[in-house]
This record gives sequence, structure tokens and C-alpha cells, in this order.
Amino acid sequence: MTATYFAPHGGHPGQDQLLTDRAVFTDAYAVLPKGTMRDIVTSFLPFWDDTRLWVIARPLSGFAETFSQYIMEVAPGGGSDRPETDPEAEGVLFIVEGTATLTFDGTAHEMTPGGYAYLPPSSTWTLRNAGPETLRFHWVRKAYQAVEGLDQPDFLILNENDIAPTEMPDTDGKWATTRFVDPTDLRHDMHVTVVTFQPGGVIPFLETHVMEHGLYVLEGKAVYRLNNDWVEVEAGDFMWLRAFCPQACYAGGPGRFRYLLYKDVNRQMPLRPQR
Repeated sequence: MTATYFAPHGGHPGQDQLLTDRAVFTDAYAVLPKGTMRDIVTSFLPFWDDTRLWVIARPLSGFAETFSQYIMEVAPGGGSDRPETDPEAEGVLFIVEGTATLTFDGTAHEMTPGGYAYLPPSSTWTLRNAGPETLRFHWVRKAYQAVEGLDQPDFLILNENDIAPTEMPDTDGKWATTRFVDPTDLRHDMHVTVVTFQPGGVIPFLETHVMEHGLYVLEGKAVYRLNNDWVEVEAGDFMWLRAFCPQACYAGGPGRFRYLLYKDVNRQMPLRPQR
């Protein structure tokens, strides 16, 4: 089945639209519906030309503290020759609309929808939109947690359409995960994956775990259990979960339900305040 990817296009609601929406921020989770991603809440970054973005997650003390996530929108001809200003930051790019030219260590790579890139800390990279259409992509950033005796992860460039999803056991294929990184590769301290539920697929228990999550709905709709609440979500919505927030899912259809998932992995828990 051909993958589809929802991306926000901004704009403003009319003055006749009701204020009521599904946006919520609690001490355990937040939901940013697609309707909150309007022109008035865009941001801009140093050294990025003809580019705006929606910041949909950032470290917040007492909430989710490990990552930031942007939805980038780059006009034709735009981009950056100095995209990352933090040498300790690693990144993942995931393309949802348009074509990106990512140059890493002097080699150019063309990325189309479904394209994934892992960018190690202190990388030398640039990104440009050389195509005629607006480029939209997710950019997930995290301060890499180096471990003595482990090398940094390698640069990766892949496309989810070339990767067979891994089915969850005993689900008859109704719940599967597209993995871009070997989960046993302990060099990596974060994973960004695509999770797919076929109609009728469920998470049949309340997951409660140390990993923080960002879940951006790429396709379809479902009802998600977040802490004590059942919340309806659809393509374009973002869910932001702090550690140990109970979570489950029911994908009722009519089509499949898919989301881009971030989680922090593979590191000891800090036992003292971080400096």
C-alpha cells in the first residue's frame, strides 16, 4: 500500500469558526491537534533561508526533557548551509512533502517522502530545497549521551518504503513497526520509527515505561488512551507523552493508522542533577 504523509500548511481559521478544539496540556501528556498549527505560531531559525517551522516539542523541566521536534517548511530555493548550531546535538530528519537535497560530508543525497536521515553529533551537513514544490519534514533533535567505550552512531540515509515493517508478535499483522536502526545497536540513544495499525489493531494493555514519546499522526485516525483519558486523534495531530504516562490505542478504521514515533533508549538513568 502506498504510504501517505500528512503535513501542516498553516493559514488561519475564519472569524466564524468555533474556538472549541481538542488541544490539551496536562501534567502527563499533551495533544496538539492539526488545527493548532497555524501561521501565527510559526518560528524561524538562524541561518535558515526561506524557512519557517512549527515547534511541537521542546525539553521542559518536569515534563518531557530529552528532545525537541520541529515540522520544517522550506520554500523552493530555501534551506541552510549551517543548519545545526549545537555540536552536541544529534538529529533525525523525516520527509513528508517535497524533495530535500541533504549534503553530508560533501556528498549530496536526494530525499523524497518517507526519507529518513540520522545525523550524528558534530556532523557537517547542509540541506536545500532544489525542487519546485515546498519541502516539509520533521526534524527531531536530542543532546547525544556519549558512553565511554561506545563509538558514535554512523550517518544513515534510508526510506521507509524500502524497509519491511516488523510485525508485533501475535497480532496477525495488525500492529507493525518500521525500524530504521537496529534496536540492539547500543550506540543509539534515541529511536525514531513509523508505527502502523491496520483497522481493528490495538495496543491491548496500558504501556507504562520510562521512555518519553512524541507521536505525530501521519495517516488515518484512532482513539488513544493517555493516562486516564481516551482521546480521538487524526492525521496531523501530535501527542507528547512524559515518562511513565500510561498509553494504549484502538485503531477502528476505516483505513490504517500510522504515526512517527520518538523515544529515548539505551542509557543508564542519571542519578544526580544534570549539569
